[in-house]
Amino acid sequence: MTRIVVVGNGMAGARLVSEVRARDEHARLTVFGAETWQPYNRVLLSNVVAGTMQPDQVRLLDPSWYADHGVTAMLGVEVTAVDRETQAVITATGRREPYDVLVLATGSRAVVPPVPGAERAVAFRTLDDCRAILRAAGAARGAVVVGGGLLGIEAARGLAGRGLPVTLLHLAGHLMERQLDAEAGLVLGQTLDTLGVRTRTGVVVEEILDDGVRLAGGETVEADLVVLACGVRPVTDLARDAGLHVERGIVVDDEMRTDDPSVFAIGECAEHRGTVYGLVAPAWEQAAVVADLVTGTDKTARYRGSRLVTRLKAKSVELAAMGETHLTEDEAEVVRFSHRAAGTYRKLVIRDGRLVGAILLGETAAVGTLTQLFDRGAPLPGDRAGLLFPGLPASAAVADSPVRMPDAAKVCQCNNVTKGQIRACWESGARDVAAVAAATRATTGCGGCRDAVEGIVGWLCEQEGVPV
Repeated sequence: MTRIVVVGNGMAGARLVSEVRARDEHARLTVFGAETWQPYNRVLLSNVVAGTMQPDQVRLLDPSWYADHGVTAMLGVEVTAVDRETQAVITATGRREPYDVLVLATGSRAVVPPVPGAERAVAFRTLDDCRAILRAAGAARGAVVVGGGLLGIEAARGLAGRGLPVTLLHLAGHLMERQLDAEAGLVLGQTLDTLGVRTRTGVVVEEILDDGVRLAGGETVEADLVVLACGVRPVTDLARDAGLHVERGIVVDDEMRTDDPSVFAIGECAEHRGTVYGLVAPAWEQAAVVADLVTGTDKTARYRGSRLVTRLKAKSVELAAMGETHLTEDEAEVVRFSHRAAGTYRKLVIRDGRLVGAILLGETAAVGTLTQLFDRGAPLPGDRAGLLFPGLPASAAVADSPVRMPDAAKVCQCNNVTKGQIRACWESGARDVAAVAAATRATTGCGGCRDAVEGIVGWLCEQEGVPV
């Protein structure tokens, strides 16, 4: 019986455990999680801050799942060392757990800037962090969020939705500079301003005070609550101490295997072909590959990298960014439309007749179409305006309408679920979104595909005369 030990019980580790058990009922599975919580969906923590979801609603596995599936779960137990010679992991209490296969899914930790008073702030990374933020927000008169990336914007919008005046401070010249160009960052900042979030870019925080933060130059921004969302760093200490190859992350090959053939790494701690992925979809794709390999289900399984689509999950802010968004007209064909007053910005980056990047800010019916075209690398129609404005007569052949959407179109990016799979499980009796989610896992990642899934299910019910 193969002994599989998983270190890390977050979104990657928990997914691996469930994938392995789905393929092999007899493998001996042990998972260690440093947090005492059952595994939860970290992507949805901004909804907890905003108050639109409760902590128990972001849980990935039911508490009874482990016992029901014969998995030994060691929650709140930190693994401090890997003994590769004897093939065992060692915990902080001295327990030794032998393995035949070890999977490192240690994730990332929040980056805390080295400024005086950093201990007065709350990082935004874990469920415990969320609870600390909510406790402080209850008595706060104002908040500062440091960091204008994805998490920082979601945290700021969530706190503003609770009625707190919020100032968002960002070091770079515009928000989400990794995913957005300067114009998109400006439009996003103006949109946030209308929602109660004051944004300031190009500022340096020099100290965190009891009553706010001090900026370079001496200015003080007052706040009772300071939240840090300054990025994350892969947790690689365990692998490095064990002598494994570590660069920015734990280096793995296409099998997600480290330079020790019995040790794998997946998720935010893993570096594949020079890239460390910080989104859920790649982690879940990697978990499926490792599960196939370690159970022998598919010995040819390989991970070839992921085409990333970033979605902002903030109420009243619609944003999707994908691929190479920073290319200029000298490097590619660029089609764009900006309407700052309406909070709308759309940009397509096209190379060799194919979509290699896009930014879609503000409500647009083009998101589904463009995501499909980007994911499939399909040739684009000649009418570029029709891609940005699907209502025009000559719009793209791939459509958002369930009627014209091909069965191969990917609806849920996180779980790689197509329209055809949704149709198949509907025909098998899954007649609402909850049933489809249970059968396919669609909507259980970032949640961005929920409207599309609802639309497909509703359309199928309407076609067959089934009550919705």
